[in-house]
Amino acid sequence: MQELQRHRQAENAAWQTIQAEELQKLHSAQHHLWFNVGAYLLISVIEFYLAIIGHSQTLRADAFNNLAGIISAALLLVGIFIARDIHDDDLMGEPLPQDIQKNGQRLQLTRFHYETVFTMITGIVMIAIAVSVIYGGLKSLVKPATQEIPRPITLAGAAIAMVIMLVVWWLNRQGGRKLNNAALTAAAQDSLSDALTSLGTLVAIGGALLFQVTWLDGVASIIVGFFILTAGIKIFRESSLNLADYFDPQAEAQFKTAIEQQPQVVRVEELKAHYSGNMVTLDVIIAVDAHMQVQDSYRLGEEIEAQMRRQFGIVDTDVMAVPATDADREKV
Repeated sequence: MQELQRHRQAENAAWQTIQAEELQKLHSAQHHLWFNVGAYLLISVIEFYLAIIGHSQTLRADAFNNLAGIISAALLLVGIFIARDIHDDDLMGEPLPQDIQKNGQRLQLTRFHYETVFTMITGIVMIAIAVSVIYGGLKSLVKPATQEIPRPITLAGAAIAMVIMLVVWWLNRQGGRKLNNAALTAAAQDSLSDALTSLGTLVAIGGALLFQVTWLDGVASIIVGFFILTAGIKIFRESSLNLADYFDPQAEAQFKTAIEQQPQVVRVEELKAHYSGNMVTLDVIIAVDAHMQVQDSYRLGEEIEAQMRRQFGIVDTDVMAVPATDADREKV
């Protein structure tokens, strides 16, 4: 009994350390996202103004794209804020009394899901804006009378947006890799897409001015719309798969192989990995010698949990041991 209490104290201490590290990462991610909001706001104002005075539909589409960036960053900030709120002892007003033994671990892991939820909403917002931009471009093409050649001043707006977005993309990418943060990774994908669309806007406006082609501005705005649509679908797909409890089968196969290397494990009966925000948890059922003592199976579970944390960074591994059949023992 004393050994069990010591183990629970050690587990609680380990969880507190892991939670503190993850919360610090989320805090750092917030600083990156606030910078994103400022950068997107600046670009949107510049591009909207120059699109109006310069009569460029492509630059206006790019401004809408960067407006989506503001909304995306704001949504991700809300998700991270909820994930970092460790002072609430409930979830959406509903307490989780069975979480007491885990010292808040289950509740906090659930909160981390909110970051993924708002990442998915970001993808939906980008898809909606993309549809609007594409529709506007198509509408201009079927009404040639509304088409006109943009003014040279619009080139400056596209160039400024491209340079700023490249800086934002680089900072987001570095932050996402360092912090292993899904929100920053999504923001990096978004900002790279924005930099490319600004480059496309620059080329399109330059081509329209150089060749005096009125329809090129509308076509370019449609292409910008498809860039936004592709990025939005990618973000939505990845985050929705995480929320649907999908996990890479190849990664799960690696986990299974590592566990089966334990001498006392006859084989892995079942294994399922889960995402909680950026953190990974694992449920595994192992087959062991039917005559193994409870104390030994308990220690084996602890060894496996420590191994998975050390080798793969899995924050929590729940191990259940079942007796191996005679056929299993013969194979071993």
